[in-house]
This record gives sequence, structure tokens and C-alpha cells, in this order.
Amino acid sequence: MNSEKGLSNLQLELLKVFSFDISDEQLREIKAMLANYFAKKVTSDVDKLFDEKGWNLDKIEEWSEEHMRTGDNK
Repeated sequence: MNSEKGLSNLQLELLKVFSFDISDEQLREIKAMLANYFAKKVTSDVDKLFDEKGWNLDKIEEWSEEHMRTGDNK
């Protein structure tokens, strides 16, 4: 998505589809559907990455033991 060009294709499509008022309950349901959709996409992508790299729970444990420093390491 290029922020210089304005609205994304998703934003434009949603504006067209939802150019009418909906109830607060419908809005909550749609927000939940969108959140679930993107959560599933992220999970799928992470699963694919783990498969490609041959990672497993041991890798997650390794990461949990790493000390991630930020800033100057003097």
C-alpha cells in the first residue's frame, strides 16, 4: 500500500460497500470478521515461515531466552 496515493483498494471497496448506515451491532460484527480474517492471514504466514525455515517450539523457546537490547549497547 502506497500512502502517497491516498486510499488503498480495500478502503475504496469498503467505502462503496458500506455507503449506508448500519447498526452498532453490525459494525461490531464486521470489525470482528475483519480482525479474524487478518489474524488468520498472519497465522497462516507465520506457519508457512516456520515450515520453510524448519522451525518448531524449540525455536520459540530459544527466542524467549534471548536478551533483546535497544539503544546504545555500551
